Amino acid sequence: MIEEQLLLAFGAHTIVLKKGEILFEEGATAKYFFQVHSGEIKMNNFNDEGKEFIQSIFGEGNCFGEPPLFIDKPYPANAVAIADSEIYAISKESFFKLLYSNPEAHLNMTVNLAQRLYYKSVMASEISSQEPEHRILKLIDYFKESISQIQPDEKYRVDLTRQQIADLTGLRVETVIRSIKSLEKKGLLLIENRKVFR
Repeated sequence: MIEEQLLLAFGAHTIVLKKGEILFEEGATAKYFFQVHSGEIKMNNFNDEGKEFIQSIFGEGNCFGEPPLFIDKPYPANAVAIADSEIYAISKESFFKLLYSNPEAHLNMTVNLAQRLYYKSVMASEISSQEPEHRILKLIDYFKESISQIQPDEKYRVDLTRQQIADLTGLRVETVIRSIKSLEKKGLLLIENRKVFR
């Protein structure tokens, strides 16, 4: 996350998106650094049969879509608002100037990219070789430890829908529902008022 004042000082402007609006599409040229001011954005792809795979979900303060800026490649996924959202956008040139002149922001960006690379590595292993229950727990634990601001011993409410869990793990919704019920019976998840807790 880059501080708001710093983004604005380097020429950031605000983009307002309604739920379901597309910010950019897979294959588009990367020209801007984006950071969520409010709302939520998902980055996704679709296979040949039209099944969605969610690469990740980004909430307030999260940046997204920046790796292609560094390597002059097109976006590898779509960016879609999953809630009404406000996004800060700053041109590639201004973004690089910001990083060159602010070592702390540059280090924060490096840490952020490393965390996301770690997540991709963990989830690639999970999706290719693990059972559904294991995949779901790994995803929930990642969000609990890396995304939320709660303590490890606190109860974490999973703010993902069953569909989003399926799309993030490469599973079918029916499999996610069955697996969550099984994990509840095993005492690994708690369901209260249709909400899942870990």
